[in-house]
Amino acid sequence: MTDPNTSESAEGVLVPVPSGQEVRFVDVVMNAPGPDGLTARFRFVAPAIAKDGGTVGFDVAAGDMEHLCKNFALPRIAGTGPVPSQIVISLSDRDVPFGEAAPEATQFFEAYRVEGDACIWEAF
Repeated sequence: MTDPNTSESAEGVLVPVPSGQEVRFVDVVMNAPGPDGLTARFRFVAPAIAKDGGTVGFDVAAGDMEHLCKNFALPRIAGTGPVPSQIVISLSDRDVPFGEAAPEATQFFEAYRVEGDACIWEAF
């Protein structure tokens, strides 16, 4: 997916996660500020989280999102300029255009504060 609001696009890249579910990278959105300034939103499609017929619940997906923050997102923001104050990892059961409502989609989001080489979970 190529979106004018994103700074990176690599649709379809399969990213391994601890649960073993299939997770594909969609894009990262950097030009939509978060509550504390610069925010990097890494978006992924994970069909197994679907509310109808999915096999992965939020409790398992949360561990995958933490893994994606530390092992996928952090290396990609290192040395790219200003460090974002926050990384948001989103999983969706289907590709949803950024910023658009999709009530039929299952979506999970987690936010992390960046501290050195660590992702520190922050409650929304």
